[in-house]
Amino acid sequence: MSKELEYFSKKVARGLMDRRAFMGRATALGVSTIMAQGILSSAVKAQGAVKGGHLKAGLQGGESTNSLDPATYASDVPINFGNCIGETLTEVNPEGVLDFRLAESVEASPDAKVWTFKIREGVEFHNGKTMTPEDVIATLERHSDENSKSGALGIVQGIESMAADGQHVVLTLANPNADLPYLMADYHLMIQPGGGKDNPTEGVFTGPYSVAENQPGVRQVGQRFANYWDAANRGHADSVEVVTINDPTARLAALQSGQVHIINRVEPKVVDLVKRVPGVEVKSVSGRGHYVFIMHCNTEPFANNDLRMALKYAMNRQEMVDKILQGYGSVGNDFPINAAYPLFSDDVEQREYDPDKAAFHFKKSGHDGSVLLRTSDVAFPGAVDAAQLYQQSAKAAGIDIEVKREPGDGYWSEVWNAQPYCTSYWGGRPVQDQMYSTAYLSGADWNDTKFFNETFDNIIISARAELDDAKRKAMYRDAAVLLRDEGGLILPMFNDFIDAISENVGGWIKDPNSGMMGDLALVKCWLNA
Repeated sequence: MSKELEYFSKKVARGLMDRRAFMGRATALGVSTIMAQGILSSAVKAQGAVKGGHLKAGLQGGESTNSLDPATYASDVPINFGNCIGETLTEVNPEGVLDFRLAESVEASPDAKVWTFKIREGVEFHNGKTMTPEDVIATLERHSDENSKSGALGIVQGIESMAADGQHVVLTLANPNADLPYLMADYHLMIQPGGGKDNPTEGVFTGPYSVAENQPGVRQVGQRFANYWDAANRGHADSVEVVTINDPTARLAALQSGQVHIINRVEPKVVDLVKRVPGVEVKSVSGRGHYVFIMHCNTEPFANNDLRMALKYAMNRQEMVDKILQGYGSVGNDFPINAAYPLFSDDVEQREYDPDKAAFHFKKSGHDGSVLLRTSDVAFPGAVDAAQLYQQSAKAAGIDIEVKREPGDGYWSEVWNAQPYCTSYWGGRPVQDQMYSTAYLSGADWNDTKFFNETFDNIIISARAELDDAKRKAMYRDAAVLLRDEGGLILPMFNDFIDAISENVGGWIKDPNSGMMGDLALVKCWLNA
């Protein structure tokens, strides 16, 4: 084997080069496909995970109001650090297949109404207590309580009763739901001792790291938990650190200087420049993530659907993809589902930029004066530029959008889900029911457009019980059209997830579930010597 091919095979094993590029190099060197595959397989097996070191990430999406209570996780910093310290019953892997974590298996009744989870034995909490089925039930009970303000409220409200049966947890649903095991992978549903009912912010979980330092909006540090049940596969570093760096320029500078090993949310407009930085690798993957402009349907002036329609037609979606995403994404259609979902309908008419229709609906709405849109750099990469671009396209329809730039600290607690019109983002969810149940059902705590529609609710609830995929797909199409035409969501674009890592980070794989390898980079990756 040539030294050149050996070098490239090691790069693939460390996650610094993809397999397709390696095979291209091998072909150029005159190496057969079978031989190249053998070389690559050997390199990957030889590499393995490297234990030790202090793995640091500089992330956008943190603020001083962040909490260790998983019910409140809403942005990248708490989600990623939360995945270092906590775990859920199930997990969705990069192929979209369900993996089992704190649950070992699950069985369903024929009508998908009764679900029995076998809880993994011998799992220890950071406080030394052994996890029990009762802890699982208490966790689900807490998130089912409207007073918890849990982001998972919309997906657990359908649980009618819970019971422990030996090492099993039996969940009986009010209505059948074929997707329930996927819903249990929601990052809010991290299992806590006693469900976290006594002290949800204590930070005691079952994950590979325990909390060593917690300075919300500044830094959080996790120390490897000696008694972690899956130490062979996760938690390779001795410690991990998440540093909040909301400014994109400062975040990139931290990576270049070696202050951190991983950063999230690389702005598309600088990707080509970052690719030329020595020792830095750009990692991008398409998926279910989307950038949004959200209006509260129950708050004036947005309670008027003609005004909402005017603002939808005033959005130039293709221009957003071209100028904000620089091609790292695709056009949206004002509902949160794309081809990454298994029951996606591609025959919903694409909404186009139409200043004339926007002007018609704006006049019909009777609204007089400007429309206030709040945004921030932390809403999504390029959010301020996107708001200003939208402002220009709306002018052609005679609509005056006033753009107010808000500070990053406090945006997710004081603006998102609180103010009636703002920019935001969603990472998407593995299945349509989870996406709709989390953000659009009337009873969902994260119903950030305040879309209260009984017909829509009934469609989603009925779809859960439908086991015929063709019928279920048609129901989801009806829900999408209803949300698109009556909801408060303007969804101009689905974004690629763009992260960047230093060349000494190993174990990186593509994961379309969300950025930073499905928010699990800090527990799955390692530092090469």
